[in-house]
Amino acid sequence: MTTPDPRSTHELRLQQLALYLSEAERSLATWDAYSEEHTDLDGWPHDETAYGLRKSQRDAETWRAFNRIRHGAKQLLATAEVQLQSMPGRSVQSRWAWQIATLHTALDRLTTLQSEWLDLPDSLPPSARTGVEPLAERNAEAWHYLDEWALHGQVVLDIHAAVKQRRPGLASLAPAPAPALPSQPSTASTPRR
Repeated sequence: MTTPDPRSTHELRLQQLALYLSEAERSLATWDAYSEEHTDLDGWPHDETAYGLRKSQRDAETWRAFNRIRHGAKQLLATAEVQLQSMPGRSVQSRWAWQIATLHTALDRLTTLQSEWLDLPDSLPPSARTGVEPLAERNAEAWHYLDEWALHGQVVLDIHAAVKQRRPGLASLAPAPAPALPSQPSTASTPRR
């Protein structure tokens, strides 16, 4: 089995991030148009049920769009941090560090929400059924953090572009994959959750 090239993997993740940003922006614009049309002047929905369903749809769309990059997001942030540290101070925008920190916090919360949602069936009695409601709740709780990624995710692309501009021949400064650990006999099996 061949190991994927870290630079190619990073470039793919950057493309996926750009796609997420585009999809999240489109979803938010659609939501804003819907919300404006279906609320009164004080911002109260004309039909709370329909409004709630449309909001759930927005949340689910945004989660699905982010899910494409969720597993590689930590690596995207790690690479952006390495790139940021390699840049001279005059090339760095002051907001980049706090935007990366904001993305880390949002990713941590999204990871926690996903983990809690995956653990939910184990915590319910056998007679209870998990269905759409817990998923909609996870998506609703996640939406703020997904929106943080939509608002600040561009910083990862901006840092990458700034590095490429400084070093035109460099595809990226993607960290090399961690070396494989020597295999050791397992003494105890850890259950997976």
